[in-house]
Amino acid sequence: MTEQTDNETVAVADAADDHAEQLLAAIKQYWGYDSFRPLQREAMLGAMEGRDCLTVLPTGGGKSLCYQAPAVCRDGMAVVVSPLIALMKDQVDALTECGIPAAFVNSSLTAQERLDVANRVRSGELKMLFAAPERLVQPRTIEFLREANVSFIAIDEAHCISNWGHDFRPEYRKLNCLREAFPEASIHAFTATATEQVRQDIVDQLDLRDAEVLVGSFDRPNLLYRVERRSDAMSQIRQVIDRHPNESGIVYCISRSNVEDTAATLKTFGYKALPYHAGLEAEQRRAHQEAFIDEKVDIIVATVAFGMGIDKSNVRYVIHAEMPRSIEAYQQESGRAGRDGLEAECYLIYSGRDINTWEFLINQSDNEDNRKASFAALGGMERFCSSVTCRHQQLVGHFGQTLDHTTGCGACDVCLNEVETVDDALVTAQKIISSVYRQEQRFGADYTAQVLRGSRNKKVRHNKHDQLSTYGLLKHESEAVVRGWIDQLLSQGFLKRSGEHSVIVITEEGNRVLKGDVTPSLARPKTRQTVQSAADKWEGVDRGLFDALRQTRMDIADQRGVPPYVIFGDMTLRELARYRPTSVDVLLKIYGIGQLKLEEFGAAFVARIAEYSVEHSLETDLTIPAARPGTTVTNVAKPAKPKVSAKSGQYFDLFAQGLTRDEVALQLDRATSTVTGHLASYIRLRKCDDAARWIPADIVARVDKVIDDIGGDRLKPIFEALEESVSYDDIRIVSTCRAVRQENADE
Repeated sequence: MTEQTDNETVAVADAADDHAEQLLAAIKQYWGYDSFRPLQREAMLGAMEGRDCLTVLPTGGGKSLCYQAPAVCRDGMAVVVSPLIALMKDQVDALTECGIPAAFVNSSLTAQERLDVANRVRSGELKMLFAAPERLVQPRTIEFLREANVSFIAIDEAHCISNWGHDFRPEYRKLNCLREAFPEASIHAFTATATEQVRQDIVDQLDLRDAEVLVGSFDRPNLLYRVERRSDAMSQIRQVIDRHPNESGIVYCISRSNVEDTAATLKTFGYKALPYHAGLEAEQRRAHQEAFIDEKVDIIVATVAFGMGIDKSNVRYVIHAEMPRSIEAYQQESGRAGRDGLEAECYLIYSGRDINTWEFLINQSDNEDNRKASFAALGGMERFCSSVTCRHQQLVGHFGQTLDHTTGCGACDVCLNEVETVDDALVTAQKIISSVYRQEQRFGADYTAQVLRGSRNKKVRHNKHDQLSTYGLLKHESEAVVRGWIDQLLSQGFLKRSGEHSVIVITEEGNRVLKGDVTPSLARPKTRQTVQSAADKWEGVDRGLFDALRQTRMDIADQRGVPPYVIFGDMTLRELARYRPTSVDVLLKIYGIGQLKLEEFGAAFVARIAEYSVEHSLETDLTIPAARPGTTVTNVAKPAKPKVSAKSGQYFDLFAQGLTRDEVALQLDRATSTVTGHLASYIRLRKCDDAARWIPADIVARVDKVIDDIGGDRLKPIFEALEESVSYDDIRIVSTCRAVRQENADE
């Protein structure tokens, strides 16, 4: 019996190893990654082996790949539940650029487009189908999908199913019908923010069978957290934006009016900013969102209605101009920064007014249990803001984890010593608590600060509090500093708010402070030193070349109608600008470049690198190490030789037979622009240098002349110089053949 069990164990281990190798080969070929990130292997194996699983990974931790890679490797089609149209579109665009057949079905599609998707499902072409929960649970949809070969079901943003979650969506509750509808398909739930209570609720609501629960670290070490009391909001916001010129950022506000005001003010200062909130027309929201995703504007100012459906990887800062309603909400909203693993800044400014706003909104609920839970969550967020302990530690601690940082995290205002401890904290605290006592514990924090600072406010004088012994004791301190100290005493339990007007009262621990039995910790902001965080991510990177490659990426994205980060992420561009390869052959060694993207975009990027390097006397073709920052985690993939994907092979065979682009498009039922993309890859790999095989010679000559005159690094100027009489597709083919001619001449 033991021997049989041991043999079974070995067989299972061998199967897991085989699946892991298969997965590694896939993520290298399609995504250009060399290794698994933490818990990706375990989550992917669960999908490969048909075991129900809940995976909790931080934003930017690679959740999507956990279901995308198994979907590619398994027979059949994975069904992915996604909450927002924008998120589906972004993911399908990205998968398509990687050469993976995927589609979505939602209300944005026409009847004909929905029919086309249905035909692709029936034909077995698709590896992934994305759908919103409300559409997926319709009986008609379920009956249709029962006829398909569903490999497994992935549920993204699974915290939406839980009443205890910070973003509960009733339509997610109906997903429990999927277990009965697809009893043979395993179910895999994914989320970035879930406490233990929420995790259990997800498992119960989805009826997961013997579910494996994988919980990664909630820490995002690449994020730099800063928290300050709000003093001059616009000045504080602009300081952050100015630290990240020409980079993408999100500014969050609580109300629509604050969103509009903030966006308008930023525009007057010359920043490229747009508002986003539920009060805008749907078409305007979509246009503003796309402008941000496509990098036509740098800044989106938004309510929390913005973001969950955004897959943009290179957001370099998130600013909360007002305090979020909970730590879960803050973790998710701030987590939209730095999803590419590169350094990013999360800056939060707050005041007591934010707390009052949230309390008012919470009290609109008729559900007593919901109100209690919301007030508790708000209290946790308030303590986070006013605390003087490591921000990273506080965030992971909220989710039941700890960090082992003996010398501090090095990535928050507290650990970077941007706040300083008050030497006479006991005396300062006694002044504050004594004032609360002398005010008969009938006033709020703002009023208490006014008394302590010696305000001539009419209300203070009317109450004769300008005659208190504590009046003006802290007159040399700013309002923000005094209010910060009151907040710190509240968060440490020496004071507490009471009643619907949030008056400040003294706790038993506060009385011990008055007696001198216990000393609170108080801190104040100090002048910030310039901090170079995660400098190794920029080490050796030529910033000018990086910007030039960003422009190349933008041009290609514009031509293909996709967001720039779908072409290549910022991490990939930094590696290209660091190692400066001038040969397509070595691009598979670069992080984030898979086989199809090599074929599609490689020539354009190495040409720009070569051109820029000559202009600026840069050394090229530096050695690319096997292990480097941001790329190595676990289970490294074996090096792969460039090869033609099965999808491209169909096109290549027809090109080799001498068929024209129109003939190939007709035979494969594909758009001419799609065929042109594969033809460009065919030209590069087969070293074809004569564009006249596919384009009339007179057009080739006209394009060649314009390129000789103005250069060929960008297609749009060529298109305009030709007075728009030659298509982008034709220009692209001529340009690609010229690049091959140059390569052939150099060999």
